[in-house]
Amino acid sequence: MILVTGANGSLGSATLAALRADGAAATGGSRTPGEGMRHLDFDDHASLDLTGVSTLVLISAGYAEDDQVVARHTAVLDAAVRDGVEHVVYTSLTTAGDHLGFALAHRATERLVRASGPAWTILRNGLYAELFGGLLTWAGDGVESAFGDGALAAVAREDLAAAAAAVAARPARHGGRVYDLVGTPITAGRVTDLLGVPHRTIGLGEYRRRLLHGTPGLLPFQPPMLASIATGIRHGFLDGTAPDLTDLLGRPARDPLPVAAAATAAARPGTSL
Repeated sequence: MILVTGANGSLGSATLAALRADGAAATGGSRTPGEGMRHLDFDDHASLDLTGVSTLVLISAGYAEDDQVVARHTAVLDAAVRDGVEHVVYTSLTTAGDHLGFALAHRATERLVRASGPAWTILRNGLYAELFGGLLTWAGDGVESAFGDGALAAVAREDLAAAAAAVAARPARHGGRVYDLVGTPITAGRVTDLLGVPHRTIGLGEYRRRLLHGTPGLLPFQPPMLASIATGIRHGFLDGTAPDLTDLLGRPARDPLPVAAAATAAARPGTSL
């Protein structure tokens, strides 16, 4: 049995759907499980029952401070060892993202995965095309960002899910492997050209000010995380390519440009979904 954690989230649900579409015996785990899923809450260790699971797809439990993320991952890996899981597939962060504000929790978890005992595969996921498009901000009839002319080797989330499913369905082929799953470089200018609107670059200081003072609902760790993405893209640290994604998919990756543009368009004020 394959179990995908975070199965109510965007990546987890897409991975589970891809596995089931391929005919794999797979289920999901979530703190808010749907029908046929297991209740798994990384903060409630008593809920971490992985009995009968042969392959665990550990979707990173981000959206928290590093110590909390690492503690959550430690708990589920301890449960995997206790309950006899044979292979762990962990969704990490692209190698080029070592300087990003949320890289430490991923690299710490990679160490834990390698040392835990079961066979393992690490998927170093590139940043989503959907995220790139969603971080472009509408201002009047155009779009603003702190990305400048920098490019991101963005990946459609659906492709990352398909890659995770391909590994989880046949884990023995991928034991001890680290895959760098990055896509095709795109820029904010290309996104806005596709949308037919102008792009204006703002400075990193202005972007940070808006994150700290003009964006309601952000948690304390999120402004530095987002600022690190902006400076990484702007200064050319996240535009490298690698063949691992297409090799795992067995087909060309989706073009991330229209995916990013759709995310930008959906965030336009007055747009009805």
